[in-house]
Amino acid sequence: MKRCANCKSLMPADAPKCIKCGFAPVAPLPSFAPGERPGRIRSAWLLAKQSWRVLMLDKQLLVFPLLSGIACLLVLASFAAGVIAAGHFQGEKGDATAWVLAFIYYFVNYFVIVFFNSALVACAMVRFQGGSPTVGDGLRAAGARLPQILAWVLLASTVGIVLRMIQERLEFIGRIVIGLIGAAWTIATYFIVPVLVVEKLGPFDAVARSAELMKQTWGESLASHVGIGAATGLISFLGVLLIGITSVALAMATSSTGVVIAGGVAVVAFLVLAALVSSALTTIVLSALYLYAAEKKAPQAFDGVAQFAFAPK
Repeated sequence: MKRCANCKSLMPADAPKCIKCGFAPVAPLPSFAPGERPGRIRSAWLLAKQSWRVLMLDKQLLVFPLLSGIACLLVLASFAAGVIAAGHFQGEKGDATAWVLAFIYYFVNYFVIVFFNSALVACAMVRFQGGSPTVGDGLRAAGARLPQILAWVLLASTVGIVLRMIQERLEFIGRIVIGLIGAAWTIATYFIVPVLVVEKLGPFDAVARSAELMKQTWGESLASHVGIGAATGLISFLGVLLIGITSVALAMATSSTGVVIAGGVAVVAFLVLAALVSSALTTIVLSALYLYAAEKKAPQAFDGVAQFAFAPK
């Protein structure tokens, strides 16, 4: 007999999921032979594959990127309407009012993104500990980190606007240099959200901590990020191609424009779903990499690959 990690009720040792609550632990990845070590590309694929299994157990995690996307669109629409109404869309380059509006937009938009990503990271951490997270759990956790999130967003918005202002005042070479500085900033703050959620650090300490973790995992972080993007991009392309061919074939067979319109709607819906899945998978992998780097302990869901993620190649 064994106990369910979710509701603690007893069940047969060979039961694939809890009889009472239906909880099914994530199956571990296959282990490797002694001395065998997967390369970075294979590790990235295995991390992405296991993240998909985690997502299938907690499909509600897709709610967070969905809410984030909707909120970002509302923010964009609100600012666009305000800017057009005020007539600032024809403002001169370097106009102080335009920069203030840009800063406010950046702050609000980035706050939305960080808040919902924090909620998703919090849920991933609950799953890694054997629990069964809910959307409410994630939102409450993100709400509890509001001071840290606001402080970080203020710092990130300031850095972003300052770099943009400097870049616009420089020649071609100077713009390249500022662009490289911006890329280095993005890399250094890769782990910023899990650091805010788990360690509750202030913005400057959080940046230093994120950079420290990135030094340990730069290869795997980059490979997993690119790997998930490439995989979802390929699936999106094939899905759009299949829907498009099917829609055209049906439209030609039925001589109906309604089929073409339905096909267009299906393509948009498919691309939105692919974007939501890609965002969720990226955040789940990020949470797993953070947990291993910070605590030197692989989440049970990633046994079989995480122990190789930080070994010298």
